[in-house]
Amino acid sequence: MKKVIVTTTINPPTEAIKKFCEMKDWDIVIVGDQKTPHETYEALKKEYPQVTYMPPEVQEEKYKDLSDAIGWNCIQRRSIGFIEAYRMGAELLATVDDDNIPYPQWGENVVVGSEVEVECFVSNNGYFDPLSITNAPHLWHRGYPIEHVQTKNSVKSLGKVKRKVLVQADLWDGDPDIDAMARIVFRPNVTFERKEFFCSRNPSPFNSQNTFIDRSIIPHYMMLPHIGRMDDIWAAYIVEKQFPDSVVYAPASVLQARNVHNLVTDLEKEMIGYKNTLKFIEGTFPLPPETQKAYDAYRKCFA
Repeated sequence: MKKVIVTTTINPPTEAIKKFCEMKDWDIVIVGDQKTPHETYEALKKEYPQVTYMPPEVQEEKYKDLSDAIGWNCIQRRSIGFIEAYRMGAELLATVDDDNIPYPQWGENVVVGSEVEVECFVSNNGYFDPLSITNAPHLWHRGYPIEHVQTKNSVKSLGKVKRKVLVQADLWDGDPDIDAMARIVFRPNVTFERKEFFCSRNPSPFNSQNTFIDRSIIPHYMMLPHIGRMDDIWAAYIVEKQFPDSVVYAPASVLQARNVHNLVTDLEKEMIGYKNTLKFIEGTFPLPPETQKAYDAYRKCFA
């Protein structure tokens, strides 16, 4: 099976990136940006033959229309890496952040492409927060509809169900990429204790920081530009609508040694979600025109 890790970065090679480069049986595509120290990644590519580094000029040459639609100096350029991985023949794609340090067992218990039995939960309010059944239920996932946070922990188990898995979203210890308001209030440093896989039949967010994706999903999952920190979240809701009952959540397999973030800036970038995520899930708020243009350009790359 062809397995490809995809990330983007503006930093010199981090501990996480170096560990991902050392993964056996995995290739890795690293998407650069205008601020990325390109020479350090050209050197990394020489050290690890499984590394594909894409500097800006390569992205422009291969994917000009999409590159222009995304813009520069943004994490959404990782989407170009998704296409590159697909064209490399990736049957399994792992999308990771450069500050998520993989544990030794990372990538070993991936069930994407298989039918498995997992415990299924449903929320009484109709929207499932994957953190609600962990040992940190006071936190909530980035992109969970803010209108339902107060009642999000009222869930029930349906027992074990069979699920053909196309997306596996692993959890993340440390200072995870959760909702900005939760991070501001609680300043979390979490060790998730849950060791079992689980799923839901409700709409539920997953992000792009430590997630495994089947080849069939790649043409539909883009880190959407021009919508702030809803980029991967609204893409997740698109996937869940097109491929219902295909997502599972899994135990933590990374430690997030979080890059420096301005939490107020993060909050501002999540405001579009606070206002519109519920409407987006319900189909009453479309993607903004410039975001839809980028998504259309992304989809054309698979035609």
